[in-house]
Amino acid sequence: MFEVKQMHMKGLMLLIPKVFGDERGFFMETFKRSELKALGVDREFLQDNHSRSVKGVLRGLHYQVGEHAQAKLVRCINGLIFDVAVDIRPGSETFGQWYGIILSEENHYQLFIPEGFAHGYYTISETAEVIYKTTREYAPNADRGIIWNDPDIGIYWPSFNPVLSEKDTKHPILREIKEF
Repeated sequence: MFEVKQMHMKGLMLLIPKVFGDERGFFMETFKRSELKALGVDREFLQDNHSRSVKGVLRGLHYQVGEHAQAKLVRCINGLIFDVAVDIRPGSETFGQWYGIILSEENHYQLFIPEGFAHGYYTISETAEVIYKTTREYAPNADRGIIWNDPDIGIYWPSFNPVLSEKDTKHPILREIKEF
């Protein structure tokens, strides 16, 4: 059971699950194929990923190309992140535009990111754990990225001095990319 908010970029959706809570804790459904299909997310998810990051870590902006392009269903199960999706679909009316939202263990939000988007997130809390489903398995030969601070995209990250992997410091800017 989800409340759905359609974003200004076609296919990008914020899913807000119904949370049933009492003095014992809470219960919620985080994935229900039939309900997602009814919402227009008719995808088969093939891989689950789980990451843990410390405060100040920025992961991204990542995507896979060609037949390995992935849709993702992202949620933060511990802590607080600023999650970002960038439209990199050639010919899209919103090409190069970004959307960012806080995902946390408290709000339980999930972001559905369709194929054709780059994805990244910044860890705001002391630590954060992120779980996300993908529609394609990770393929190292199809792995690509965009530099996190591309001036043409203009993402307003919570910090402009993040902790990055070596790989994430070497991505090109969007206008230099030829393969999506």
